[in-house]
Amino acid sequence: MIGHQLTKEDIAAMEAEIDHRKQVERPKLIEAVKEARAQGDLSENFEYYAAKRAKNQNESRIRYLDKQIRFATIIEDTSGDDEVGIGDDVTIYFEDEDVEETYTLLTTMGADSLNNKISIESPIGLAVRGKKIGDRCEVRINKDVSFFVKISDIIKH
Repeated sequence: MIGHQLTKEDIAAMEAEIDHRKQVERPKLIEAVKEARAQGDLSENFEYYAAKRAKNQNESRIRYLDKQIRFATIIEDTSGDDEVGIGDDVTIYFEDEDVEETYTLLTTMGADSLNNKISIESPIGLAVRGKKIGDRCEVRINKDVSFFVKISDIIKH
């Protein structure tokens, strides 16, 4: 498995979440399972199944985060003051559609495409990272499909 590119800050946030889930959530969820089990007949005990499900979801999230950390490639943002870097807002002009969109460039852990937060590993992220205002970039979707964009603005954060 090849891991995602993550910053030291991403790793620290994931480690903090793991600690919280192990130290705070896990004991609460184990207690909830015990309390629900003590109510008697498990075949019709909704609280028991809900408590077990919540406990299992917590454990699954811990495993997921741990796996992300183990396989991650640690990166640093080395972009210049005039280049698109991690955490920056970049306004992109889409030539084919004659529209501009503003995106925040993040690692995969912070990406949220519904809110215009795109990953540095996405096709647009790969194309614009390290570029400057006025640069024309080819966004390659696959070997047969690509389109061009132009960097209109960069807001450093």
